[in-house]
Amino acid sequence: MKVHSSLTLCHSTYNIHLTSSHHIGFYHFTSLQKGEQPIFSTRAHVFQIDPNTKKNWVPTSKHAVTVSYFYDSTRNVYRIISLDGSKAIINSTITPNMTFTKTSQKFGQWADSRANTVYGLGFSSEHHLSKFAEKFQEFKEAARLAKEKSQEKMELTSTPSQESAGGDLQSPLTPESINGTDDERTPDVTQNSEPRAEPTQNALPFSHSSAISKHWEAELATLKGNNAKLTAALLESTANVKQWKQQLAAYQEEAERLHKRVTELECVSSQANAVHTHKTELNQTIQELEETLKVKEEEIERLKQEIDNARELQEQRDSLTQKLQEVEIRNKDLEGQLSDLEQRLEKSQNEQEAFRNNLKTLLEILDGKIFELTELRDNLAKLLECS
Repeated sequence: MKVHSSLTLCHSTYNIHLTSSHHIGFYHFTSLQKGEQPIFSTRAHVFQIDPNTKKNWVPTSKHAVTVSYFYDSTRNVYRIISLDGSKAIINSTITPNMTFTKTSQKFGQWADSRANTVYGLGFSSEHHLSKFAEKFQEFKEAARLAKEKSQEKMELTSTPSQESAGGDLQSPLTPESINGTDDERTPDVTQNSEPRAEPTQNALPFSHSSAISKHWEAELATLKGNNAKLTAALLESTANVKQWKQQLAAYQEEAERLHKRVTELECVSSQANAVHTHKTELNQTIQELEETLKVKEEEIERLKQEIDNARELQEQRDSLTQKLQEVEIRNKDLEGQLSDLEQRLEKSQNEQEAFRNNLKTLLEILDGKIFELTELRDNLAKLLECS
């Protein structure tokens, strides 16, 4: 009886586990359900543990994204969801076995056995981390209470069937149930002998055989009923044994998976110091990258200004180039005019040189004539004196 009750209870618990797992898997691969509303949101950088090394953190978002708690009132389930654009980078259902751990002033993590990963969140301040951890604990407790209520309901529904099956099994086939007890047989004889104080010798055997016949007919009907109940109980027990074997195999597989998961978690916990150091380095690297990003953004702004200035200079250069072309054309015209003037000047100089030469020649001739006239005057003057 105790074994039957224990196995039935395990069966109920296992059904609950399978149902919960089914719903949780459904949540992992579907979008938000009808009636599911966000109840708390914050912003953080999202990371996941490297599935190969189980040591390093792999960022799943390039920048801080919104991380929200969702509550599905129809299934009484709490989830943590984060989207990077249209991609779901966190889709974790909160269970009573989960634990959120603060590994630094601005970083926290939790393990999701169903997703077979560890999520990490980097916050901008310690206050945001503490608020997220408080909400995690609050919704974890709510999930635990919801699970306990669900188990109580399943136990209440399974208890009546256990009692009825147990009642059937508690009526074994004994000699008393076949032949009747001494108390059961005595009233029949007494009842048949009371109406007649002094029966005759021929009537007594007849009445006694009639009572025995009725008694055996009643016993036969009782045995047929018990036989039908025992047959039904045997069939039910046979079906339950097959089901229990299947459940036992499933429990063994689940135990092996949990053992492997515990081993992995022990390895992760043994490497916590290295992970913490790596996290610190990652945080420093992130800060350096953010500072570098700011510097690059400033440099981009400066380059944009330089590009605008370069465009203005290009426009000025085009304008100056056009003016220079006009000046060159005008300069060519002036060069042509200058060449013409030089030719004219050269011609004029040649004419002036020829004129000077002619003038010199005339002056020489004039000087000769003047000299001759002077001599002629002197001669005339001498002639006049002589006369």
